[in-house]
Amino acid sequence: MQSETSSKSAISFEDFKAQVLSDYKLAVTSRECSLLGRREVLTGKAKFGIFGDGKEVPQLAWAKVFENGDFRSGYYRDQTFMMAIGALNIQQFFAGLYATTDIEQEPSSAGRQMGGHFATHSLNEDGTWKNLTQQKNSSADISPTAGQMPRLLGLAQASKIYRNVEGIDAEKFSQNGNEIAWGTIGNASTSEGLFWETINAAGVLQVPMVMNVWDDEYGISVHARHQTTKENISEVLKGFRRDEGEKNGYEIFTVNGWDYPALIETYENASRIAREEHVPVLIHVQQLTQPQGHSTSGSHERYKSEERLQWEREHDCNVKLREWMIATNIATDEELQEIEKEIKKQVRNGKKAAWEAHVAPVKDKTKDVLPLLQKAADSSQNKSFILQLKKDLEENKEPLKRDILVASRKALRFMIGEDSPAKKELIAFIEKYTEEVRPQYSSHLYSSSEYNALKIEAVAPSFDDNAEEVDARLILRDNFDKIFEKYPETLIFGEDTGEIGDVNQGLEGLQEKYGELRIADTGIREATILGQGIGMAMRGLKPIAEIQYLDYLLYALQIMSDDLATLQYRTRGKQKAPLIIRTRGHRLEGIWHSGSPMGGILNLIRGIHVLVPRNMTKAAGFYNTLLESDEPALVIESLNGYRLKEKMPNNLGDFKTALGVVEMMKEGNDITLVSYGSTLRLVEQAARELEEVGISAEVIDVQSLLPFDLNQDIVKSVEKTNRLLVIDEDVPGGASAYIMQKVMEEQDAWKYLDSKPQTLTAKDHRPAYGTDGDYFSKPSVEDIFEKVYEIMNEANPAQYPNLR
Repeated sequence: MQSETSSKSAISFEDFKAQVLSDYKLAVTSRECSLLGRREVLTGKAKFGIFGDGKEVPQLAWAKVFENGDFRSGYYRDQTFMMAIGALNIQQFFAGLYATTDIEQEPSSAGRQMGGHFATHSLNEDGTWKNLTQQKNSSADISPTAGQMPRLLGLAQASKIYRNVEGIDAEKFSQNGNEIAWGTIGNASTSEGLFWETINAAGVLQVPMVMNVWDDEYGISVHARHQTTKENISEVLKGFRRDEGEKNGYEIFTVNGWDYPALIETYENASRIAREEHVPVLIHVQQLTQPQGHSTSGSHERYKSEERLQWEREHDCNVKLREWMIATNIATDEELQEIEKEIKKQVRNGKKAAWEAHVAPVKDKTKDVLPLLQKAADSSQNKSFILQLKKDLEENKEPLKRDILVASRKALRFMIGEDSPAKKELIAFIEKYTEEVRPQYSSHLYSSSEYNALKIEAVAPSFDDNAEEVDARLILRDNFDKIFEKYPETLIFGEDTGEIGDVNQGLEGLQEKYGELRIADTGIREATILGQGIGMAMRGLKPIAEIQYLDYLLYALQIMSDDLATLQYRTRGKQKAPLIIRTRGHRLEGIWHSGSPMGGILNLIRGIHVLVPRNMTKAAGFYNTLLESDEPALVIESLNGYRLKEKMPNNLGDFKTALGVVEMMKEGNDITLVSYGSTLRLVEQAARELEEVGISAEVIDVQSLLPFDLNQDIVKSVEKTNRLLVIDEDVPGGASAYIMQKVMEEQDAWKYLDSKPQTLTAKDHRPAYGTDGDYFSKPSVEDIFEKVYEIMNEANPAQYPNLR
């Protein structure tokens, strides 16, 4: 189905005619898929549909200049383009609509995303990289409006890095940085802040990014006059255009989406400028239509006038292409009718094949379970009820996987108290089928390759006998120095990261040594800092994106949650972005420099490791571990720890902190105290003071919140002490509740308790400014001491009389 049109060399009229006809066939194929896809939703075979009809012709023009190694970062209107580059066929289109869980039949997401969300495969079966320069690439789509934009920036910046940084092994990733990152967005979605942040950053960075804006004048039901100043995004962006002789800025093109020859010329020019000069380009494709409205959720007749609907019928890009072909003697009306008739048949056949492939495994499994239900009925006192379940399943002509399990599991209810071989056989089937099916919906939240971070063993830091105690920031700095020396593909970027070496001097002097592209300053724009990292990591680099303070991570949290955290999952392990996010947080001064929003972070970014080192040696060890892995992670350094003294290790760059492993910092017998990060210093101090009144506290550093205590060492401590207190500077119900659930429910620590497990957290409000504000907002040494004493008083009031 791939487009055969090439516009790079002079060809005869007959060859040109053949290529235009090939394009038209693709346009009609894509349109028929959209039309038939909508009907499949309305019949109930698919849950929801959002299609690319009305955008076919500009996408065909775009596909002509999209080369091997290029990347797409688009949205759910780009089906024609994916067909044109050979990454989507008719059967795969419908398999996506039906949510088929076979990755071969539905290669974009194996049914994990709704139809219209596309991806190509960047990884081999073992998780290693394919050669991305030998294929056309599409990063995996997400639904959130403009969420594709930050990632697009990083995909483009990777080309700049590969062209200008020496020593990187780019064999699988780049041909001298010649690759373009192509973005698509609807005109209404350009209202989003992520669009503006990305457009500005790309102009500053001057990266080979081409931004396609598909403009059909509406955002769902809302007209452009409510969306965009002047109702025209290219007019608004004219100030971004580069002037004569100016290097920085954009090239901006406007073109009508139904004008086939003009579209081809526009895309040729855009490709040349971006590819050769590394100048960003915006293509505003105007006068497009949306023949079926926004989605299957409603009809556009509700909000478009009859005049507008008539204009759309007349200016439909496929209609205009057809008219042009007839006018230029490329084809006759009769010839095109024959083509259209044949394509309708092909699409119907492809739809039928996709549906049959989708339901066949379920029908086969239904045949397997029906005899088991019969046996169960024959052996049970409740035969009639089980037979009814069997009958209902047997009469279901298009069963779902869940229908099989619903019938089987309900049958077991009618066999409570019974013991028969038939019941055991049915139980075995349920367990085996559940084990077989569940991974189709749950696998690959994290990497399953040999480079999984959990497979990297810890290496302890080692010290000379006379190891110097230094400001902890120097350990980070010198360890980063080793990292950048060892991995030419590693780079770090963020606000104040470059020239001054970050606000806490953890990168002091490294920009001068490694250059401005590898140790880089950025603008104040957290979402696109994160996006830079995602895109570059998807192209084989090892980026470290620095968010200056943990509180400001919230600017980037949506991208972390919707894009980075879900990437391996939503592609079923076919794409990855091993990005390290570096930040610092917890105790310091003021509402927005000492927050600890861990509960929100933990619950929003499953799929990203969350690491909370208590000091800089531990943090450096995490960086060393992560750079050997293929997974994303967030490392939160302790903001008030940079000037504290730590011994300088002699194996910088080599020691590693293991993920998911807790550390016992002090042994004790009376109570287990669990915490992480900066708060641990207070816990340690409180534990020393508790010893003075005869209370022996065991102190455990969590170190890693995602993953959490994989060896279940905390429950071993609770089994010894029989008491548990979790100390946390997040709000009540935040990370402390997460830790408590892990220890009580997953580790079954409740069995060993002699006292109620408790948490000690910050107050509900943000921490007030100043040292006193911190003291009264978050747990203090005195708070910890008194809470522990209160627990011991309740357990043994004679030995521990009331404190007050």
